[in-house]
Amino acid sequence: MDLDALILSRLQFAFTIAFHIIFPSFTIGLASFLAVLEGLWLATGRETFKRLYLFWVKIFAISFGMGVVSGVVLSYEIGANWSHFAAVAAPVIGPLLAFEVLTAFFLEASFLGVMLFGWKKVGRGLHFASTALVAYGTLVSAFWIVSANSWMQHPTGFTTLADGTLRATSWMAVIFSPTFPERLAHMTLAAYLTTALVVGAASAWRLLKGAEAESSIALRMAIGMFALVAPAQLLVGDAAGKRLEEVQPAKLAAIEAFWETRTEQAFHIVAWPDRAIAGNRWEISIPKLGSWITAGRADAELKGLKAFPPGDRPPVFIVFWAFRVMVGLGVAMIGLGFWGVWLILRGGPERSRLFLRAAVAMGPAGFVAVVSGWIVAEVGRQPWVITGVLRTADAVSPVTAGQVSASLLGFMVVYGVIFSAGVIYILRLIAAGPSLEDEPPRDTGRPPGSALGALDAEGHGGQS
Repeated sequence: MDLDALILSRLQFAFTIAFHIIFPSFTIGLASFLAVLEGLWLATGRETFKRLYLFWVKIFAISFGMGVVSGVVLSYEIGANWSHFAAVAAPVIGPLLAFEVLTAFFLEASFLGVMLFGWKKVGRGLHFASTALVAYGTLVSAFWIVSANSWMQHPTGFTTLADGTLRATSWMAVIFSPTFPERLAHMTLAAYLTTALVVGAASAWRLLKGAEAESSIALRMAIGMFALVAPAQLLVGDAAGKRLEEVQPAKLAAIEAFWETRTEQAFHIVAWPDRAIAGNRWEISIPKLGSWITAGRADAELKGLKAFPPGDRPPVFIVFWAFRVMVGLGVAMIGLGFWGVWLILRGGPERSRLFLRAAVAMGPAGFVAVVSGWIVAEVGRQPWVITGVLRTADAVSPVTAGQVSASLLGFMVVYGVIFSAGVIYILRLIAAGPSLEDEPPRDTGRPPGSALGALDAEGHGGQS
């Protein structure tokens, strides 16, 4: 492979966005989990929910900070390495990203401080509202980012001016492009699954070390989440796949390693796709199942990669195997969820050390599945950065391979040091588990009649 500026720019963006996506995919679900925990504490008065909240909010704060830092880098990277894309698409993509900042990031930033430091400063109701608003902000952020990416996957509602730049003719069509609904649902469910698996793994780890009421409750909540969400994710993913048949048939062909256009396509369980021979060197397949899974009927005709010019075919090997990693992990999540529910009905998952070990092993599965899914989405779109409008090769900046390689090495070193330290610290917090030390200190110096309200016995504002 010739490591020119184009390949190196793609590698750099893939590296930085893969680092970034693991944090939003965790904090989106974790923010909602925190809102549920605080709501349950307010509704039941059980201190267990409060201790769980105070434990997981520390991990949320670190993850949120690392997500913000790694996300800011991407904006500069677009300007440095993909300036032609920025010049052409900014009138359409720019407002979508600006809406994300105005409607989501400002909301999160405004109430995050209250959420993290407001236990002694505001009442219970306002604090819970702040947590809920931060959770809502993470979902709004996902809305705009997925909207922008979905438009790049299948652009609608725009026109091309004489100078080659793009202009929106219908913002509703831009925001709600055809692939957007399924992709937003898919990403949101993926975030909830990722969080549930991490919470389940952390709780199982603590239970393996000894009995703990907080970890037992958190594990059961996690089991309930991925027992419900994992099957729903399978259905949403199927709907998204069927949409690809209409809007991105080349990506669909790469996902399934279809080379010939035919009816009754086989489903390739595993295969070794090779672009050099325009075929699979070997495959293990189930006849007719590919058409049935993709189109809902066995006699459906599906396009193969040979229906597209060689220059318009995605890198099929990467897309094919990334998709199978994602789906395979999804099936494992469904199995873990059903296993956990069965154990709950039989007396409790805490009694099965085999299940607890399996839950620990599945802790990183959500992150791997999310990264694999984005590989399918982005590599499967190639050779287009905006499908049918702007090729990736035409979007790159006029930079040299040496310049890009220097910045890529710099990113690898900095990310390797900073984010490894952050992840190690998070893992240490998880290993320590929730404890009474997480309780906010009491403030005995404020008189009961102060403007901020009396503190109750738990160190939380009594007014809302």
